[in-house]
Amino acid sequence: MNVKNKEFLGMDNQSLHGWNLMKKNEFYDMELLNFIFRLGVVFAIFGFLFGLFELGLALLNAGRKKTTLEEYTIKLVKYLFLVDVTFLFCMDISGEEISQYNLVVTTLVLLTYFVGKLQNKQQQQAMFNMMGNGMMRSFSNFNLKAEIGVISMAIALFIFFVFQPELASNPASLWFHESILNIEDTPVFGFIFKIIGFFFLINMIFKMINAFAYLISGKAFIQARSGFGKMNNKKDDGFDDFEEIQ
Repeated sequence: MNVKNKEFLGMDNQSLHGWNLMKKNEFYDMELLNFIFRLGVVFAIFGFLFGLFELGLALLNAGRKKTTLEEYTIKLVKYLFLVDVTFLFCMDISGEEISQYNLVVTTLVLLTYFVGKLQNKQQQQAMFNMMGNGMMRSFSNFNLKAEIGVISMAIALFIFFVFQPELASNPASLWFHESILNIEDTPVFGFIFKIIGFFFLINMIFKMINAFAYLISGKAFIQARSGFGKMNNKKDDGFDDFEEIQ
């Protein structure tokens, strides 16, 4: 009788241990989804705020088309501030120190987000290529090497903040941080951006799979190399578009 009771108690302990593990995994899964959802809200509101800044620049330029240097300078500033603000929100969620778990997740989300933007640009370029030279000129600011360089610098800055977190707090990033919190707490706008955050979560799950396949295949770096080769060949020809028209 005692032996049976011990076996029964042993089975209960094993079952209880399995149940605890299952609950713990469910907790981490929900924590992961909530974390990505929160980052989605942050990204959406930040994009809205920086979009206002870009609109102001466009008005100041009186509709003048941006050069490639201007295009990627603005994009670099945008990505660097996005990384900075994201790091601040990670500190809000995790406390004074960011856990390795949140650090890895945030890095993957940022990398997936940036690579997703890069893929969209490449798809747009491919579409314009099929439409002819006239449409291609309107998309001439796209530079794959510059895109990869901007993404690399943004990820490097995030890693730098891990070792020097105090440098993440500056007047501009703190202003974005407070503005995002205020908009998030607004009943109407906060609800709208939370809906966007939900779709960001769904989209991010699929993008992570595509981004990993994209990076592992090395297509981005192969295309950057081929694009650089084409540019050199174009220089060797000694003719630009204007000379060919003449």
